[in-house]
Amino acid sequence: MSADDPEDDFDETGDVRDRLEQEADRAIEGFDEGVVDLLAWVLDTETRARIYVTLRQNPESTSDEIADATGLYPSTVREALAELHEEGKVTRQKRENDGAGNNPYEYSAIAPSDLVNTIVGDVQSELNTVFNLDDHLGGADPLSADEETEPVTISVEDESDESDESDDSDGDGDDTAA
Repeated sequence: MSADDPEDDFDETGDVRDRLEQEADRAIEGFDEGVVDLLAWVLDTETRARIYVTLRQNPESTSDEIADATGLYPSTVREALAELHEEGKVTRQKRENDGAGNNPYEYSAIAPSDLVNTIVGDVQSELNTVFNLDDHLGGADPLSADEETEPVTISVEDESDESDESDDSDGDGDDTAA
């Protein structure tokens, strides 16, 4: 084969394409692991985070389907689902079944914005404690004993809320024309 052989170009193109696909797959896996790590912080454990991600990808899944998708033990999944349901982070309903027999629960994860809202108050309180650390430790320039500040305020808005605010062209909170 010569250097100008089109078959050589095809092999190189195929190799490049394969390498790009492998790199893309690795990047996606890295992104997924980053999301799982962040969710593990929000949801307390990696197990609960993996279940949450699986339910966002596959709503209305049974505990057995989640166990298959995550590779977790079914008993581990059932225990975590019970906790997540009790905390209001997943919903459940009985699966409709035409035949006789067991109708298992189907689980779905709440929306990410709702999940964030479940922890905002805790995060805000922790940040304010850090902000006021000198007051609690009796450090330099303390505020008076009856004066405590809470400078950190966190609010979470859905995209639909933001689009409503974008209609307010003059920024005064009033959507009516001047």
